[in-house]
Amino acid sequence: MTHKAGFVNIIGNPNVGKSTLMNVFVGEKLSIITSKSQTTRHRILGIVNGEDFQIVYSDTPGVIKPAYKLQESMLNFSKSALSDADILLYVTDIYEKIDKNEEFLKIVKEAEVPVLLILNKIDQSNDEDLDKLVDIWHENFPKAEIIPTSALKQFNTQNIFNRIVELLPESEAFYPKDTLTDKTERFFVQEIIREKILKFYNKEIPYATEIEVEDFKEDDKIIRMRAVINVERETQKGIIIGHKGVAIKKVGVESRKDIEKFFDKQVHIELFVKVRKDWRNKEDDLRKFGYHN
Repeated sequence: MTHKAGFVNIIGNPNVGKSTLMNVFVGEKLSIITSKSQTTRHRILGIVNGEDFQIVYSDTPGVIKPAYKLQESMLNFSKSALSDADILLYVTDIYEKIDKNEEFLKIVKEAEVPVLLILNKIDQSNDEDLDKLVDIWHENFPKAEIIPTSALKQFNTQNIFNRIVELLPESEAFYPKDTLTDKTERFFVQEIIREKILKFYNKEIPYATEIEVEDFKEDDKIIRMRAVINVERETQKGIIIGHKGVAIKKVGVESRKDIEKFFDKQVHIELFVKVRKDWRNKEDDLRKFGYHN
């Protein structure tokens, strides 16, 4: 029996639903999802195995113009996805203008691997407008296969999956069959906590925070963990904690619920807040938090 395997790299701008699409394909919530931009910071692999194939999905940070060193690293994750892809999924939606990030789109247009251009959120459109959009994208990306979908409603996602399997090159599996992702358990705990901060806080606070799990101990009945929420300034620390600790308690309670679902086990979590001044622009801090290849 011929075996097929390949890297399917999912790229695009923030807020077009690419992380939702990744989670649908993998069948697990590996990428956190919020309505805020810059939700995804790392390149996350999700691995799907069939009897005669292995798909290695890669969700990358949204395409952004970097304003500080953290965003430079995020953009590098996105660009690296272009270099090792067997198939590219460029995700856009019915609202995005075609000229956004022209430089990045030029790279996608010149890609030598198959490109599936996923036009997301079509449940919020009508047939006439959708046909016009497909024509516009096809005119600008004549080599790409344009597939309208709704990741949230899982409309047409099975057809995308089937097409990906068809396009996979012949290859042995890259990872053991029982591997779901390349990230550690601590990484997903950190992402769950960061998702809550993105949801519960406004303005600059979510973007100035980074989570670090300092202690993770598991036995048969419970997982005990201690995590630090790093911020850049003392004023941010006060906002994260909130009056009489109410705000950070809410983050802890809601994070624990999702972490227990993820591990299917009781969890005890302690949260602390530390000031790590200007960490987004410091090479040593970024390396410590895993933002350099």
